Amino acid sequence: MQPQLQLLAYVALAMFLGGLVGWDREAARKPAGLRTHMLVAGSAALLVLLGQVTVKNYDSELVSHLTSDPLRIIEAVVTGVSFLGAGTIIRNQRQENQVEGLTTAASLLLAAAIGISVALSQFILAVGLTLLILFVLRFLGYLADRISEQTKPTS
Repeated sequence: MQPQLQLLAYVALAMFLGGLVGWDREAARKPAGLRTHMLVAGSAALLVLLGQVTVKNYDSELVSHLTSDPLRIIEAVVTGVSFLGAGTIIRNQRQENQVEGLTTAASLLLAAAIGISVALSQFILAVGLTLLILFVLRFLGYLADRISEQTKPTS
């Protein structure tokens, strides 16, 4: 039971860190917010952890013949999250050639990377990624809005 509680703690940490990113998206009223980012980060962590558990659960004699490729699990997570991210991207019908949701899709992908980092016990990396993405979304988003306001043509 102890290993399962540890895995649950890893998933909870991934969800917490993903939730910090989602909180920012929620505050900005974006299509994928708090819950979505939490679930993406948590599911990414869980899938990687379950891959590790699966290999460990095989008989030691069988493990010597078993080749595990952890990158396949990560690839599956990236594929699934990319599909989810694609659903957040829309073309604005009111303004020609304007696409919305790209930043949210990218933040979902990074939330998955945060979950993968936690699953691989890369806690400093996971926390650092969370701080970096919050900096990009919050501060650089504010900066981009200011630049956009200054470059708008006046009528």
